[in-house]
Amino acid sequence: MANLKAIRQRIRSVQNTQKITRAMRLVAAAKVRRAQMRTLAARPFTGRIVRLLQQVCEEVASIDLQGLPLLERREVKKVALIVLTSDRGLCGSYNTNVLKAAARRIQALRDEGKEVGLITVGLKAASFFKRIKVDKFKTFTLLPAVPSIQEAKLIAENASELYEKKEVDAVEIIGTDFVNMIRQDVVHTKYLPVDLPEGVDHYPLSSETIFEPTLMELMEEELLPKYVENVLYQALLEASASELAARMNAMSNASNNAKELIQALTLEYNKARQASITQELLEIVGGAEALNK
Repeated sequence: MANLKAIRQRIRSVQNTQKITRAMRLVAAAKVRRAQMRTLAARPFTGRIVRLLQQVCEEVASIDLQGLPLLERREVKKVALIVLTSDRGLCGSYNTNVLKAAARRIQALRDEGKEVGLITVGLKAASFFKRIKVDKFKTFTLLPAVPSIQEAKLIAENASELYEKKEVDAVEIIGTDFVNMIRQDVVHTKYLPVDLPEGVDHYPLSSETIFEPTLMELMEEELLPKYVENVLYQALLEASASELAARMNAMSNASNNAKELIQALTLEYNKARQASITQELLEIVGGAEALNK
């Protein structure tokens, strides 16, 4: 029978672990609500940017849009992947799913004879790809739990610069899509060159509309950069909400498992204690009988 002291120590250890997992679940639950609200609030703005981009593109259809660097298409020889992970663990299979998808995409591109470079976001991605021989352009770590547009702008500028300087011929994003508190899907998004949206409901611009600056200047200096920044910002928000939801679920499961383990250990402790008491009684009875003989 197991030693009573060892069982008591293990019960205390599991109880302390349970306190930590409960605290982490509560913190994640408080943060995920704010992250979810910001993610859902940003989606209509992203849709509006897409509609506006289509409207302006239709107005400049007669002009060679290929003159705009972010729209320029060329033969794809090297691809940059932006991999979005977290800085911390304890969030279930969230990081593992993203990293597996990134590894599969890298292998698929290499099978097509293309080179691959990485822009990693999060310590988990940086740590994982240290073991894989692949070019690393930039690493971004220690982002806020709920990222702001400043972080998105910094990453977007880095990716756009690589594309405009023709260091890469395409940029893709490997991240997650926040569906609900239980489900977070890994998604693969083509980022650069910008795909002109099609089939989006919109209201045509008035023929009397006068633009200052010109439509081409508006596209190059304002609309396209804003579109690129917003797509990445939305991806960061989705990843943040997915991470926090995954952590909340993981810590909830860990707390439940700790509770079950404590119950099992308590039962084992009671059995051991009862066996010890029974053994002592038998020894006392045996000693008394020996004295009476």
